[in-house]
Amino acid sequence: MSGGRRSDTFWQPRPDCGPDCLPPAGAGGVGPVRRALRFAGLLGVLVLGLGLLPVLPLAGAAGRAAVGRRWARGVLRVLGVRLVAGGAGRLPRRGALLVANHTSWLDIVAVLALAPTRMLAKREVRGWPLFGWLAAAGGTIFIDRSRPRALPGTVREVAAALRSGALVTVFPEGTTWCGVPRAGRCGGSGRFRPAMFQAAVEAGAAVVPLALGYRAGDDPRGTTAAAFLGEESLYDSLRRVLAIRDLVVSVGVAPPLYPGPAADRRNLARLAQLATPRPAPPRVRADHGVAVGTNA
Repeated sequence: MSGGRRSDTFWQPRPDCGPDCLPPAGAGGVGPVRRALRFAGLLGVLVLGLGLLPVLPLAGAAGRAAVGRRWARGVLRVLGVRLVAGGAGRLPRRGALLVANHTSWLDIVAVLALAPTRMLAKREVRGWPLFGWLAAAGGTIFIDRSRPRALPGTVREVAAALRSGALVTVFPEGTTWCGVPRAGRCGGSGRFRPAMFQAAVEAGAAVVPLALGYRAGDDPRGTTAAAFLGEESLYDSLRRVLAIRDLVVSVGVAPPLYPGPAADRRNLARLAQLATPRPAPPRVRADHGVAVGTNA
């Protein structure tokens, strides 16, 4: 994968983020002992999640939601990641489409730490060690981007989930970006693709825009170190995350959009992207590695 601008297609977006958007290996990172401890902790939390799967059906909806949030917060904690939530909106409890910008596999963990949501993910995620098994067991809806004809069926599946009262999270940029604009190189984010907004129109479900951002410590400029770009492996991205010192992921929640039966999915996608708030700064209190804003 090169860092220059690449061709884009309707079905498979090509970000202009590349390796030159990432920080140098080991820059400002933690030592090898802490990295090893973080990796061991991550394996432990993943194995614990697999062990809980057989008993989750007995916990009820509220119990499963609580376990899911605690598990996701545990993943962030062992990786040394602090989660910050805020914004002018509130995360709904059911029946809404959450739409967010996409930078990293950590985006999924951050949203799960705040809301009991089903995810829309690319088919390849199903094959990831441990992560893929947990994703499938958690009700993830998988999309095959190599088969454009499968898209209408995926939209119907998302719409059915919304009608049943589920929260569903999608990343309508269609791929990951580095998250921080780079002068003369890349814009740091892409445009929201409209396809999955049709599911909210068909289900009569609210659309809640989210903004996710990453920074190292109190540096307000943001960091690209957590990005998971293009053709790099999950291992390469994970190795970089294990080494980051004081990583903070921020989730900003915007007020919901309510599409009518005649709403146009393209206009809805544009409105959602315009409504996406900037990630919130830390405030109020810290709880299990999560700083909770007054409106989160």
